[in-house]
Amino acid sequence: MGSGSSSWSFKTLCFLLVVMCAQVCTARKVTIWKKEEDGDKYDQQAEANSSSTHMHHMDPSERIFFTLHDLKIGKSLPVYFSHKDPSTSPHLLSRKEVNSIPFSSAKLPYLLEFFSFSKHSPQAKAMKYTLTECELRPIKGETKFCATSLESMLDFARGIFGLDTNFSVLTTSFITKPLSPLQNYTILELPEEIIAPKMIACHSMPYPYAIFYCHYQESQHKLFKVSLSGENGERVEAVAVCHMDTSEWNRDHASFRVLKIEPGSSPVCHFFPADNLVWVPELPAALT
Repeated sequence: MGSGSSSWSFKTLCFLLVVMCAQVCTARKVTIWKKEEDGDKYDQQAEANSSSTHMHHMDPSERIFFTLHDLKIGKSLPVYFSHKDPSTSPHLLSRKEVNSIPFSSAKLPYLLEFFSFSKHSPQAKAMKYTLTECELRPIKGETKFCATSLESMLDFARGIFGLDTNFSVLTTSFITKPLSPLQNYTILELPEEIIAPKMIACHSMPYPYAIFYCHYQESQHKLFKVSLSGENGERVEAVAVCHMDTSEWNRDHASFRVLKIEPGSSPVCHFFPADNLVWVPELPAALT
């Protein structure tokens, strides 16, 4: 399939599950917002995305969208890639732990008390945003799910791809750490299309522990790996998707503002942040 070092086998994921669960302490001790400025950051991101009911990108900048015609060698694009410190990122809890904690906007007062956040804090606003987005009805042709554990994420993938299908996960990776989150990136090589009849995108959401908004769409898409070089010499191996039909998307979606187009008028492409996961089924060798 040509997915390279950013693609993991199912066996590797099972091992990862054991490691991640072993690293996590009890739910009450898990904290994502260790500093007030972290809460402010997630508050701003939640407000910036509150008008969108579809693709939920939690980066503070909307500079991740482009067109299919931009995918060519030498093309320069302004792109925002955040680089988060893994030590301050939220951890995935085990299914047993998350099952003991409500995940519902109706339980928000209890959850704020549980995690010791005041109801007017940035953290409270971000939690409300995540819970609300997770409870929204999917658009036509979309299957969505907010994964609160790696086990539940894998179950969702099996439900979409089939119980007997092996699958891999793709991520955007930094060859060198970006010095500036937003800068001009140049496409170095011919983008590699990843043949995947189905794709599940999982976007990280602001919450005291790791939450991923995962969704699968029946509409046509094209998935790519793109080698980028930043203006300061940084290297990024990015995963990007082009949605060929956006007619069902919310008119207020950020991509339409950035690209100055209307829903359904043109394919919309975007890069995935490094903390997002893209699941694809592994195809037989004869088809790759």
